[in-house]
Parts: sequence; structure tokens; C-alpha cells
Amino acid sequence: MKNNKARVIAISGVSGAGKTAAVKFLAKSFNCPYLLFDDHTDIRTYPQDMKRWLNNGANVSLIQTPKFVRALQALRSTNSSSFIFIEEPFGRERDSMSLLIDYVVLLDQPLELCLSRIIKRHTDNLLGKSSASLNSIAIFLDKYHDHFREIYIKAANKVSLNCDLIISGNISIKETTSSISDWLKNKQANLELK
Repeated sequence: MKNNKARVIAISGVSGAGKTAAVKFLAKSFNCPYLLFDDHTDIRTYPQDMKRWLNNGANVSLIQTPKFVRALQALRSTNSSSFIFIEEPFGRERDSMSLLIDYVVLLDQPLELCLSRIIKRHTDNLLGKSSASLNSIAIFLDKYHDHFREIYIKAANKVSLNCDLIISGNISIKETTSSISDWLKNKQANLELK
């Protein structure tokens, strides 16, 4: 590449779209560092009343991850890899992240596939635990039907308007990451020619 600054690649999408798996696979494939969104959240990250937040316009800049921003800034200033992969569900749409991201890839998977992955994740985590823990699935599904589904749709629609690549359809993580890898190799080759 013309300069040694690592390009930040944000993998975006709704919960269950495969962001974490894609980020980890791509980071390993390109031998580059990565950051995961959920590793940098806390109780202050999301608005307390997500339904009210949705009804008030769903401003994703109100979703705060200062630890994530600091970690990415530090990695950008010290890393000489080609890429830094991040899991950022909201692409460039959060004010705190928009200037730190070079490319956004939206994993636009069918919502029913994403929901089935979320349920599977919950059930895998509950094996051997009390039946009271199963309530977490029921609580999530109640919220999903009430407002989470609409939040996911709005967020994905916003990201799609300002992203660089959209991977659509019911495709495997291997196919997804292969498409992203090919696209990045092409970008990298074009940057080297400049």
C-alpha cells in the first residue's frame, strides 16, 4: 500500500448476521488485528428504554462505546498491518466511529436466519442450567416481537445507505468471508497502484 496506515474494515449487520465469525476469520486470514463490539460495551452503552429510543428516531449515536473508540484509536496509531477488522453493527452511522472507519461491509442476512442463530446461541449457553435461565429466550423473543425486529431493520437500512459492500442472502460464513476477502484483495491491489 502507498502508506502503512492500516485500513479499518467494519463488519456490520444485525444480531445473528455472523459479524463476529466473519471478523475473526478475516483477521486470521489476513494476519491482522481485530476488535469486537461486545467486548467494549457496558451498562451505559445502550439507552435504558430501547423502545422509546426507537420511537424517538433511533439515533444510533446515542449508543455509546468510549472504550471501543479508544481501543480502535490506539490500534490505528500503533499498528502497521494492512487492515484492522472491527465488529461495528452500525457501520459509519455512529458519530464517534464514523471518522475511524475506512470501509463498511454490511452482512444483510435474512432476519429469520439471524433470529435462529440468536436462539441457538442462547440455547447453547443454557445447556445444563436451570429452567429459569430459559426465561432469557422468552424475554428476548418478547422484545424481538415488540421492538427489536424493527430496530434491526432500521439500523440495517441506515447502514446500507453508507456502506461499501453488501453481502446478501442466506449464505455460509465461508462464502461470506470469501467474498469479503476477494473484495479486499482487489481494494488492496488498487491502493498499491496509486
